[in-house]
Formats: sequence, C-alpha cells, structure tokens
Amino acid sequence: MPAEGGARVAIIEGADRMNEDAQSALLKTLEEPPAGVTIVLCADAEARLLPTVRSRCFRVRLGLVGARDIEAIVADHGVADPPTAARLGRLAGGRPGLALAYARAPDAVLIRAELTRVLLDLTDARASARLAAARAAVPRAMALSMALAAADPTAPPARPTRRRGSTAQAQAVPPTEVAEEDVADVPDEGVPARSLPASDRRRAVEVLLGLWTDVARDLVLVGSGGSRSVHDTVLLDELAAIATSLEPGVATAFLERSARAVELLAANVSPELILDALVLAWPRRRAAA
Repeated sequence: MPAEGGARVAIIEGADRMNEDAQSALLKTLEEPPAGVTIVLCADAEARLLPTVRSRCFRVRLGLVGARDIEAIVADHGVADPPTAARLGRLAGGRPGLALAYARAPDAVLIRAELTRVLLDLTDARASARLAAARAAVPRAMALSMALAAADPTAPPARPTRRRGSTAQAQAVPPTEVAEEDVADVPDEGVPARSLPASDRRRAVEVLLGLWTDVARDLVLVGSGGSRSVHDTVLLDELAAIATSLEPGVATAFLERSARAVELLAANVSPELILDALVLAWPRRRAAA
C-alpha cells in the first residue's frame, strides 16, 4: 500500500516458477489491473511464462554487472578489503548482492571453496565415489545457502534447518537476528542428505547446480583461451590442468545438460535423481599416457 500518493506496486518474484493454472489465474488481473497499480513479474527464464502472460507485459531486461563495478560496490560498503573485494567481484558472477553476502559471511566463501574442490576432484573419481561425494555435498550446499541468506539483509526470513527427530518448532528469524541455539542446526558434513526436509534438499541441489555451472563454465573458458574471465583465479592452474585432460567438447556438453537440469528441478523432478544423473555425466579426465 502507498505511504504517500496514489501509486501501488506489486512484485511477483520467481514468476517463471508459477504453473499454468497460477499463470492463468493471474491473466485477468494483468488484463484489467486496478487504477494506479504497477505489477512487476520477475523471471529468470521468460520462456516458462505463458505467451498470453508475456503478451500483456512490457519487457525490461536486466544484465549482469561487471566485476570491476561489483568490486567498487563492495568497497563502498566497507565490508571487505580491496583484494577480497576484487575476488568477490569475480566470484559473484555479475550479481552485486551475492558479492555483498559473501563479504558479510566469510564462512560462505570457505564452503563455496570446499564444494568447488569436491567438484574438481570428481573429474578423477569412479562412479561409486562420485555418487557418494555428491550426496555428501548436499548438506554443505544447504549450509552455504543458509549462510548467504543470513548475510543478506534484503532476503526473507530463513527457517532454520532442523534435523530429523527434533521436536522443536521452526521459527522465522530475521537474517540479522539468528538465535545462538540455531547455529548448531546449520547442516554440516556429518548430516546425511536424507535427513534434510524435502524443500531443503531441493534448495541445496539448486545451489549446488549454480556452483557446478560456474565450475563447468570456467573449464570451458580455460580450454578455449578465456582464462581472464574465470570466476576464481586462485584455481586457474588447476582448471587449466583439468581442461587439457578432458575430451574436446565434454565440458560444453555438460553446461547444456546442467541448464536442462535447472529446468527439470523447477518442474519438480526429484533433486536426488537430477544430482545422480549430473554427477555421472560430469567430465572425466583422460588417463595419462
């Protein structure tokens, strides 16, 4: 509701996640919105919106922010020193809010590095080891998601993850007021993925997919001579070594597969099934001569 003046704004985040029934129900409002109302639909994938919904909207495309600009934003907020701001500017992949969240949550940077290490090591692992490592990474991906949410003041209140068997009620706690007793509820390496609620497992796999896509992209860039554009220059030498040991085109093919996996996850396909399929399709290093 407006505090002053007559304008009202409604923002629908993740509009592309609505099913067809929800989008059809919204059509009448889009066709005849109340006077003075602006409705904003936020969508990562416009193609998932019904043609009738798209035809009633004016498109405003938002691009990614350059690494140098993100570095300046982080520096202006005074949450990181210049070298850290420069690194976070690259890790954020064009998203200033993500860089600020990483700056406010150093633990999240460590978890991201840990998961990246797991994915790189999987290029030299057998199928059984890959499946086990991928399942073990799910709780850590959930911990990464919760750490970033707690560090983002614009994020909605996060529900602390409770382990199976706990009788405590989950409370909505603002990110800046996480209770001390809830810190122990953040998933760690010793928590099996199956003990997490279904919604948390799906969210964790979504976070893992995003990181996986970044790693695959970096392998493609290094293999094609685009080393300057990788997300994490600390791993540049190792990325180059792995890229040269892969069959041509396999990293690019995996990128296409991961994009499809994101769509399947949004369509309610089992996150465990998606994870197993991806980890088995992850490029494997060629044996040394």
